[in-house]
Amino acid sequence: MFFVRQELRFCTATDGVRLAYATSGHGPVVVKAGHWMTHLERDWTSPVWRHWVEFLSREHTLVRYDERGCGLSDRECPALTLENWVGDLEAVVAAAGVERFSLLGASGGGPVAIAYAARHPDRVSQLVLYGTYARGRVARDPTPETREEAQTFVALTRMGWGRSNPAFRRVFTTLFIPGGSDAQMAWFDELQRASSSGEHAARSRAVRYAVDVRDLARSITVPTLVLHVRDDAVVPFDEGRNLAALIPGATFVPLDSANHILLDDEPAWADFCAQLRGFLPAGRATPTLQSGLLTDREIEVLRLVAAGMDNGAIAAAMHLSVRTVERHLSNCYAKLGVGGKSARAAAAARLATLES
Repeated sequence: MFFVRQELRFCTATDGVRLAYATSGHGPVVVKAGHWMTHLERDWTSPVWRHWVEFLSREHTLVRYDERGCGLSDRECPALTLENWVGDLEAVVAAAGVERFSLLGASGGGPVAIAYAARHPDRVSQLVLYGTYARGRVARDPTPETREEAQTFVALTRMGWGRSNPAFRRVFTTLFIPGGSDAQMAWFDELQRASSSGEHAARSRAVRYAVDVRDLARSITVPTLVLHVRDDAVVPFDEGRNLAALIPGATFVPLDSANHILLDDEPAWADFCAQLRGFLPAGRATPTLQSGLLTDREIEVLRLVAAGMDNGAIAAAMHLSVRTVERHLSNCYAKLGVGGKSARAAAAARLATLES
């Protein structure tokens, strides 16, 4: 089993806002741009975000932070603009002492990462954009109907976000992780209330609706990988594809999922990990079984796969549910960096290599 430790620190933005950031892992640096609904401490043990942190820390030094108004960063902020958010990323990079790094922009952190990469091409070695966009909701559809709908949503957020009854927040949860378990959905319901106030959530959403970084995207010169799930209900799939078309030389990878935040037991997560392993620089030597890459249970599952057994037969032989076997296999694919239709055969082949 892989264990990782995070170190929490604080720095200050140019306008005096205190920002919390965390580092974990070892190896080439990956900086994750901030976005709303994060909490460095809660995400660390989360059934929704923990596997992201573990994967990105396995072969890299991961730097991530709570954006202004969220998590452990200052909750009362004088301004929320794209320029402020980019400035916050600059402050965290400076405080962490990072010279050159890979930059990950997920969801609402995408425009921030795009703007930073356009402004600092000498600092960014690779850019990864996941589930994000160049145009916010109103920027891509400025019709009166869309504006009215956006204003209504912002008003509802302001009123319903902080209530003890999670009914309103469950609307967001079902959009972000429709495939989540009861435990994952309950955790995400509570994260929303814990991560920020209703006022901040409403202001942040209103600003993001109007964001437009298309011109900045066209100016990016660093190698870029864009990934987007096909049935994303938060950011339309076409927005991810359009974003990739704007960035010169960008690679676009569709993922088969409906979860805006990929969960650890779905095949798309293994595909995502395999894509990043092939794109980002890694700092760890070729793993062996003795290094603890796979758990004993995962090794046993892969041995049965190599013997030609299907998931049902493996489940019966190991007295597990088929879903548990699928989860073990997804974890194996992620750890071994394989994905797609050939993942099963590739994972079995990697096991033979590791055992030799």
